[in-house]
Amino acid sequence: MSQKPFADNIHWHDSVVTKQDRSQLNGHKSCVLWFTGLSGSGKSTLANAVNQRLFEKKLSSYVLDGDNVRHGLNGDLGFSPEDRQENIRRIGEVSKLFVDNGTIVLTAFVSPYRDDRMIARKLVSKEEFIEVYVKCNLEECENRDPKGLYKKARNGEIPEFTGISAPYEEPESPELVISSDETSIDTSVEQIITFLEKKQII
Repeated sequence: MSQKPFADNIHWHDSVVTKQDRSQLNGHKSCVLWFTGLSGSGKSTLANAVNQRLFEKKLSSYVLDGDNVRHGLNGDLGFSPEDRQENIRRIGEVSKLFVDNGTIVLTAFVSPYRDDRMIARKLVSKEEFIEVYVKCNLEECENRDPKGLYKKARNGEIPEFTGISAPYEEPESPELVISSDETSIDTSVEQIITFLEKKQII
């Protein structure tokens, strides 16, 4: 991306109401739950299930889903490595704002490159970024193929499709690994909620 115009004349304006104030009001800390994994691994399903549980607990949370964000904020981006990088950069910045707002934000994106996920991680404090690797073998993802994308990719209709014609770099040290081809949604949700409780986020 090119250098932002007038960047030297833009200054961060601190809010009178702090992140700590908002967290105290909400009754919990804020964080990013960054769900990553192959298409069809169950990222969105799991993120929404966790979000539902947080809502039932009357906690402030919000899901940023890959497809939904590409309808608006990132509607100008394709799927080249450069556009994928910009896609994740923008989501990282939006997630940072949610964390500053005292909200638990759940992001469900393939986010195939380690370096891009690391950039997103570094935007918030160490304890505020929780990488959740939704692990599922490629064969199972293809069997599920909820959007018919793998079939199109195998037929050459979708170029640069992660797992088929573009790489997916597995997380090396995620905070959580959820084997979605072996673990039920309810058990996976409990695993994440328990983690948040142990870290005293909720």
